[in-house]
Amino acid sequence: MAAAPRPWGRALAWLLFLGPFFFASYGFATWVTGQRAQVGVVVFDWERHIPFLPWTILPYWLIDGLYGLSLFLCADRARLDTHARRLLTAQLLAVACFLLFPLRFSFERPPVEGLPGALFDLLGQFDRPFNQAPSLHIALMVLLWGVYLRALPRTWHGLVHGLFALIGVSVLTTWQHHFIDVPTGLALGALCLWLWPDDRPSPLARPALAADPARRRLGGLYLLGALACVGLAGTGGGALWLLWPAGSLALVGAAYLVLGSAVFQKGPDGRPSPAALGLLAPYLAGAWLNSRAWTRGLAPAVEMRPGLWLGRLPTAADLERLGIAAIVDLGAELPCPTGGRAYANVPMLDLVAPEPDAIDTARRAIQAARARGPVLVCCALGFSRSALAVAAWLLAEGHAPAPEIAVEQVRRVRPGVVLGPAQRQALAAWWDGARAVGGRP
Repeated sequence: MAAAPRPWGRALAWLLFLGPFFFASYGFATWVTGQRAQVGVVVFDWERHIPFLPWTILPYWLIDGLYGLSLFLCADRARLDTHARRLLTAQLLAVACFLLFPLRFSFERPPVEGLPGALFDLLGQFDRPFNQAPSLHIALMVLLWGVYLRALPRTWHGLVHGLFALIGVSVLTTWQHHFIDVPTGLALGALCLWLWPDDRPSPLARPALAADPARRRLGGLYLLGALACVGLAGTGGGALWLLWPAGSLALVGAAYLVLGSAVFQKGPDGRPSPAALGLLAPYLAGAWLNSRAWTRGLAPAVEMRPGLWLGRLPTAADLERLGIAAIVDLGAELPCPTGGRAYANVPMLDLVAPEPDAIDTARRAIQAARARGPVLVCCALGFSRSALAVAAWLLAEGHAPAPEIAVEQVRRVRPGVVLGPAQRQALAAWWDGARAVGGRP
């Protein structure tokens, strides 16, 4: 079957829209900020030791050409539209930040001669020392880097990495940006990749306001944590790094309130997307430490039935020691090592009761996985989500006559299991529904 032709015309249409929009919106933000009596500065004392390297204006300018060319490197319409949405989203969010929280560059650049001097003069005609954080240059670098890696042969990847790394450094060595603009630009680029992923649904695909009071309460607590971090970050200095956990907690709050488990973008390999890992890293680190603290001193897994193990998120060594052939992972958030084993993820948010459909999906996944050999059913701690799924499997297979007995069987083998009233009610509702449509599932 012949490959579909590249969408050259659509790429040109996107370029004819995005190019003028970039310069118009960027210039508008610069003009508005230029009318202000005072524009703030965020700069660290150590930044004065960053050398001014005039020649790095060349890679700094290069990103403009790479931006336009990138649209024509997309092999199909879907990838092109995804890439263009990312570029547009980065522009809109960056300009909004420039208008709402304007900053300026505060160092006086030395005079420059020759070609670099001409390029600095040309840049100065439309790029005054505003539009700082987040660095749109850095955000675009993040978005373009992957496009060029995907489009060029592997033998060229070293050159691609070197070139884009140089572009990233150039925002500092041309004295166009202060350091604060770099991590905020990286965050903006990651956010655009997260909003418009290539290989999994967008977290915006199926938003729905949570009806469960427990989800609303937890979502609100995470948002309060995010606000607390923002407040502390406002004290300046090193506390500015608290903006990272603030954003991480805000995204988790959005998962509970509106977006669901899609926030974590866990893929079929057991790992979240790179963008989700970057944005959620502070939360994920805390969740992993919490899981290890609660299960310290306990066996990582227990055998519920011959060949059916229940436990916490495993390590590679756990999987080898137990002889696991397949994994059913009920966690939405933490990466799960698979080592190439058969893997199924039924993502459930922690500390809240799942819907009956999710319980049935988990039960079916366990049954299918058992055909491959010993199965590990896991979540972060192995105390709630995975325990509920195992209880559902025990019911479906006739090993327990009623939900409460199934729960008790699970607790007897793994005493740390915590299934509160909401989880037990969800299990009973699923079981009643399953029997109503024709006996055991």
